[in-house]
Amino acid sequence: MTIGVLGGGQLGRMLAIAGLPLGLKFRFLDPSRDAVAGHAGKLICDDFNDPKHLDAFCAGLDVCTYEFENVPLDLARRVAERCPLRPGLEPLRRSQDRLLEKTLFTELGIPTPAFRPADSLASLTQAVAAVGYPCVVKTRRLGYDGKGQAVIRRPEDVPAAWTDLQRGAAADQPAALIVEAFVHFTRELSVIAARSTTGQTVIYPLNQNTHAGGILRTTLAPAPNTSAELIRRAHALITSLLDSLAYVGVLTVELFDTPDGLLANEMAPRVHNSGHWTIDAARTSQFQNHLRAILGWPLGPTDVSGGGHAAMINLIGAAPPVAEMLAIPHAAVHWYGKQPRAGRKTGHINLSAATAQDRDALLHATLQRVNAGTVMNA
Repeated sequence: MTIGVLGGGQLGRMLAIAGLPLGLKFRFLDPSRDAVAGHAGKLICDDFNDPKHLDAFCAGLDVCTYEFENVPLDLARRVAERCPLRPGLEPLRRSQDRLLEKTLFTELGIPTPAFRPADSLASLTQAVAAVGYPCVVKTRRLGYDGKGQAVIRRPEDVPAAWTDLQRGAAADQPAALIVEAFVHFTRELSVIAARSTTGQTVIYPLNQNTHAGGILRTTLAPAPNTSAELIRRAHALITSLLDSLAYVGVLTVELFDTPDGLLANEMAPRVHNSGHWTIDAARTSQFQNHLRAILGWPLGPTDVSGGGHAAMINLIGAAPPVAEMLAIPHAAVHWYGKQPRAGRKTGHINLSAATAQDRDALLHATLQRVNAGTVMNA
């Protein structure tokens, strides 16, 4: 069987690595001839906005998926006309626009930070006044890893935020924005689930995530100090999204844990950075379960192997030589084959231990060993 993947980054590469032992073949569509997924399957280099080789890409595919949510919707539609596309168009459409995404959450009764749309300086001023200070203003589309957003703490910040977020937008078509209330959270969590074509659903342990500069730095799984009620609420909200979208594949929802309960920040209709620990520490990785889901195969168990505890460290911007990382006790090293540059995810390290205390000690020692002050800087 042959799987098509829109996008050729590290997520596509890891999908292929998970699928090759199952006898699957992979074909990737990406604008870059250097796309790292090409290491694990056939790479077709093409313009996403004006593809010339779409028929060749889709020919003979059993199913197609996408590895990032900013795939042009028109491209996804054209692929869906030629072969099954999973998760599908609606999750892609919703996740590409923060306003549509937050509106979906609200429609399903999923708590979110207060939000208002804005498409002019005047409406931005009104939206900020309605949401209150401080608040975060974001572009509705294309922002990721902390890009395309600004914090507004007082009225004087509004004009500068408007100007900054309009950079690159057409003069006659300003970038649409969304204003969100600033959330005073105790920690950031994410919940990852997979739903098959048959409706079978599995959910991974909650992740606790640490970000800096808008980029994920570390993940702990299972998240410490989680009550049964907190887990139930996280499971209920992601299940409602899966069912409402008739979703097929892996879905991730990023959450704020606040004194008043969980708030949904955003969703990602794909395998997710905070689930990379599953490659080495879960009985079935998120990547393999995504493939099983889109093919209609039985989904695998999602618990941490042996009832243990896992951690993941992102390598960003640079990294020590692989041989040095391999000298770290109990470390599983994943290097993406990308040229290092500031802010770029070049790899990750997975850790696992029998107890949370041992895991945390191992994480601390590993961060010191890889010289986190240099490696983790964006």
